[in-house]
Amino acid sequence: MLTGILLPTTLAMAAAAALLNIWMSIRIGRIRRAEKIGVGDGGHELLGRRMRAQLNFAENTPWVLALVLTIELAGKGGQWLPLVAAAYVAGRVAHALGMDGAGFAAGRMIGTITTMLTQVGLALVAAAILAGLL
Repeated sequence: MLTGILLPTTLAMAAAAALLNIWMSIRIGRIRRAEKIGVGDGGHELLGRRMRAQLNFAENTPWVLALVLTIELAGKGGQWLPLVAAAYVAGRVAHALGMDGAGFAAGRMIGTITTMLTQVGLALVAAAILAGLL
């Protein structure tokens, strides 16, 4: 733990997640402004993709953040937990870029796999803590 900072991994991940969410909102807003689409996706494929990437982020990130928080509160995070949180955030950036469908299309799969492995791994750690195995 960083000196004097309670729950540093959770704090850093929450900050990164907020910034990532804002970045995704800006990407959506640019298309909305350029195409004059106020609500929905207006049938614009790239806008729909970006909206879905942001929603997918919003669907998964609370679970990961909750698991990071509870593992850290249990005192079991150690030095590996910040690395897992950073990998998750990096995977979500890759997913958002990959959802554009051009250039870095592999990012979508990288982000999906990273998200699934992070959730499963953290859930197993939390269960192991609960069972007294860690």
